[in-house]
Amino acid sequence: MKASLQRLAERADTEGLLDVAYATVDSPFGSLLIAATPRGLVRVNLPAYDPEETLEELAAHISPRVLEAPERLDDARRELDLYFEGKLTEFDLPIDWRLTDGFRKKVQRAIARIPYGQTRTYTDMARSAGNERAVRAAGTACGSNPIPIVVPCHRVLRTGGGLGGYGGGLPMKESLLELERAQAGDASRTGGYSKRRSN
Repeated sequence: MKASLQRLAERADTEGLLDVAYATVDSPFGSLLIAATPRGLVRVNLPAYDPEETLEELAAHISPRVLEAPERLDDARRELDLYFEGKLTEFDLPIDWRLTDGFRKKVQRAIARIPYGQTRTYTDMARSAGNERAVRAAGTACGSNPIPIVVPCHRVLRTGGGLGGYGGGLPMKESLLELERAQAGDASRTGGYSKRRSN
């Protein structure tokens, strides 16, 4: 059965009938569903979210031609594995931003530029997106980020350093920040760390 589904995915891809490919990735927090279009990574579904609802959202907002095709997501799966192992400090993946728009998109693009091991506040994100007063809207943009981890909304905190919220839950946010602090601290003690090209 699995081999026949793989052949179907390959044939759909060859014939240009596969608009959204998806796969699952194991993480320390549970299984992640990731999805990509020919433009790039379009969705990272945290373990707290229902994968079926995410697939329905992709079918409704991008294309009904959604198919499990793990080989199309090999780069994203590899980079996520390396990130969770503490061996990757910057993702080098093309992003498809079409599940976001307007002010939210500006905030999420600003989030994508927050360096590994560093944090910013919701106010910083509102300012980066062009409206320093829109702090609540910046928080909403973080909460509606379709590509968490890769677009690292876990690096955005409340003014004063409080964690704020996170779609994967606060323990996950705290763990991601701790992973990055530990790796960034190790890198500073050894004279720096290798960075990947940002998109």
